[in-house]
Amino acid sequence: MSSASPRIVVIGSTGMLGAPVTHELVAANFDVTCLVRDPKATLASKRLPESVKLVDGDVRDVKRLTEVFRGHDIVYVTLAVPVTASSSSWRVESEGMKNIVAAAREAGIKRIAYLSSLLHRYDGFRWWVFDMKREALAILKESGIPSTIFYPSNFIESIPYRSRQGKRINLAGTAREKAYWIAARDYGKQVARALALPGDASREYVVQGPEPLTAKEAAEAFASNYTKEKLTVGAAPLGILKVLGLFSPTFNYVWHISDAINNAPEPFQAETTWKELGKPETTVASFAATFE
Repeated sequence: MSSASPRIVVIGSTGMLGAPVTHELVAANFDVTCLVRDPKATLASKRLPESVKLVDGDVRDVKRLTEVFRGHDIVYVTLAVPVTASSSSWRVESEGMKNIVAAAREAGIKRIAYLSSLLHRYDGFRWWVFDMKREALAILKESGIPSTIFYPSNFIESIPYRSRQGKRINLAGTAREKAYWIAARDYGKQVARALALPGDASREYVVQGPEPLTAKEAAEAFASNYTKEKLTVGAAPLGILKVLGLFSPTFNYVWHISDAINNAPEPFQAETTWKELGKPETTVASFAATFE
């Protein structure tokens, strides 16, 4: 790899979204270091390219973050909120972003890229997770460090990895709004192109896929085109999840996120993204047809 290749630290590299992004960064000739809790864990070695450097660290540890960031140009951040978290939990996105910004400033990082969400704009109800996402955005934008922020629609991968249980795809409630479902690999290509752009201006991109579908339409398209076995699609009443959420942080999270996905309006807003970073080509049907 050329010494001129941009050096990037990826936080959240082993997740459902982080791994495809990491693969695309490597394919685009970035020099990639992945911050993981345990570099010797088989999960990281199985999901990530052999060429990446694995280093231990945690977003709670500013000193360690600073050590890892030194000598790098960019930090790419995906901070996942556990479904078991509650409003009293450590706020991984906002508190984590504070620590990342502090370490980046100390280490001389030139750019921070951050995966946010279109759903943080939904004002149909107040939810601490959306408040946290807004806080993280404010912290990054006010840091003085150039940033690239991505606001994605629903990811297709959430259907097989989160909604599928055995031979059934389980949904929550009935969706009234359509979303522009995006494949993580297509998103990863856009990330790599965005971070290769010259200049130090901050940039923001809405990330949307090629077709609008409700959650039910997306699940049915996946089931119809999945060739390994027959899948069925069903939905649990949202009201039941709301009641269960009074007693369980997990059900409370599922109810809130499902309500937002079902009811948040999503107009097409990715014209600039497609023009600058390329149009996504993967549909739910084509994704399902090749999914292992």
